Amino acid sequence: MIDTYSFGRMIIDGRKYTKDLWILPNGEIVCPWWRITGHELVLADIEELMAARPDLLIIGTGANGVMRLAPGLESVLRARGIRTVVLPTAEAVERYNSLRGEDSGIAACFHLTC
Repeated sequence: MIDTYSFGRMIIDGRKYTKDLWILPNGEIVCPWWRITGHELVLADIEELMAARPDLLIIGTGANGVMRLAPGLESVLRARGIRTVVLPTAEAVERYNSLRGEDSGIAACFHLTC
């Protein structure tokens, strides 16, 4: 469960994070998370996360939604059987928290700034 999110900062189970991060379906947190290109998400950026075989991937695109998905990425994920939800980070956090208790196959990646 994510306790709080504000620009550049996320608190999960009482621990503060100030870098972009992933949450795997088993609850493991991987931080920091770096992308090849700062504000574009490409498949190579999440290949390791995909190895966890999530059913659903929630993508937080930043406080203002600046991070974009590369063209075709959602189609590739769908072909792998992974549903995606792409929202600005505050909304993505709300969605993650609301679904986490219902579905253990959820992974998430969050851009914490822009």
